[in-house]
Amino acid sequence: MNSSGDRPGDVSGEAKRAAAKAGDHPVVEWGARLGYGASGVLHLLLAYLTARIALGLGGQEASQSGALATLAEEPVGQGLLWVIAAGFTLLALWQLTELVARHEASDKAKAGGKLVLYGALAWTSFTFASGGRTSTNQQTKEFTVTLMEAPGGRVLVGLVGVAVIGIAAYHVDKGWRKRFLGDLQEHPGRSVVLAARVGYIGKGIALAAVGVLFITAAIQQRAGKATGLDGGLRSMRDLPAGTVILFAIALGLAAYGVYSFARARYARV
Repeated sequence: MNSSGDRPGDVSGEAKRAAAKAGDHPVVEWGARLGYGASGVLHLLLAYLTARIALGLGGQEASQSGALATLAEEPVGQGLLWVIAAGFTLLALWQLTELVARHEASDKAKAGGKLVLYGALAWTSFTFASGGRTSTNQQTKEFTVTLMEAPGGRVLVGLVGVAVIGIAAYHVDKGWRKRFLGDLQEHPGRSVVLAARVGYIGKGIALAAVGVLFITAAIQQRAGKATGLDGGLRSMRDLPAGTVILFAIALGLAAYGVYSFARARYARV
């Protein structure tokens, strides 16, 4: 008979086995692949909105909410939004099973971060699918204001910026060194590898701009400076060769979208 001291370990082991079994369920696996496809749609729309900023045109903000709002304006957009919301929900569910089933702390942290990301995308997608509206820019500003008002707020906002730049560097490194191949169950072909490399690097550059805005907001103590991806991209437009940089980022986001469609097929789920 096991002693009472062994029970927590037994419960943990049972939870891990149950999570692993749930993660291997065909519905969850299919849902995760659908989620990667949804990510592909989202990044193609972000690329389109980024190109509009480069051209100095108006329209939706270049953010997740702006991309979904653009889709909602299309004739079949509302139905597609429900599909995208379901995809992100199931992808978040798969990350939850990974969070529980994984043993390494680094793997758990990665799964936890993705769980939050895909959960937020699912919520935003459901909001637009049900006829509601939201703004990623406004949410970022409100988050930054709340953080700035906390004790040591400027330091916290600066640390968020550093963390975002760290994530940006991770994307660039993953694309440059082709580390994304470890996420796939087989080699997807040269064209997909090229799209992934361009995509990860382009997305990394865009995220770096977001991180810089957080750090700027902390230094200047102006929460309004931190406006998310849309603000980061618009801040680049006034730089020397800003239009060229923005088109390069748009190309990178589009390439990441193409890779996401391929990942829906080749992902190691």
